[in-house]
Amino acid sequence: MQVVRNAVTENTLSNPDFVTDEDCLEFIALRGKGWVCEQNNRIVGFAIADLKAHNIWALFVHPDFDKQGIGRTLHDQMLHWYFSQTRETVWLSTAPDTRAEQFYRIAGWTEIGRHSKNELKFEMTYDIWKLKNPHDA
Repeated sequence: MQVVRNAVTENTLSNPDFVTDEDCLEFIALRGKGWVCEQNNRIVGFAIADLKAHNIWALFVHPDFDKQGIGRTLHDQMLHWYFSQTRETVWLSTAPDTRAEQFYRIAGWTEIGRHSKNELKFEMTYDIWKLKNPHDA
């Protein structure tokens, strides 16, 4: 997963050491759940939902595998699971003017302001998810 996270060209980490393997394990095993997409025994995408903070901690696809539907599949599986656990609104942040920003808008996320100086904050409510995905809720 770290290889994928550090390969992306948007929403890059200012310092890759800020996100450790232990952080990933904590978010997957203790705080929420994670999903990976593998091709030929190689992780090419992953997503992690944080049930404690009600946010999407990660959703990344290796640039070599862009535009193959991997991100949307991971996104939908993650939100299906999330809303099967709770009806709490979930949030995420992403840099403005990125493909990720457009991805979340198309997927039905609502921009609610800024998370930080350099990131937009988006929300997905249970009701919007259910409306867009009636078979999932």
